[in-house]
Amino acid sequence: MRSVAQFQILLLILLVPGISTAVSPEQRIEMGKAIAFNRNAGNCLSCHVIADGELPGMIGPPLVQMKLRFPDRSALRSQIWEAAKRNPDTVMPPYGRHSILTEQEVDLVVDFIHSL
Repeated sequence: MRSVAQFQILLLILLVPGISTAVSPEQRIEMGKAIAFNRNAGNCLSCHVIADGELPGMIGPPLVQMKLRFPDRSALRSQIWEAAKRNPDTVMPPYGRHSILTEQEVDLVVDFIHSL
């Protein structure tokens, strides 16, 4: 589980204009992980096995070797934003289209998932 401090940093970055330029790629990955692992936000673990994740689901594929599976980062972002475009029968929520996550949160989750 992510710490309160990590969520506070994430909120600061998302709410203060211009601060995101001061965040390193490693920090973006950690923030994306915090969102993906948060049961009240990305909740990726409810369906996917992810390294370091606790109590993963088995509905979706394990999230491993994601750069090989999605060499084009924008294709991964599209999958997270609206998975039904690629697979109309998917049960994956449309995180972007339904505003489950903000644009910035989707970008952070993509940074994390693409790093796996």
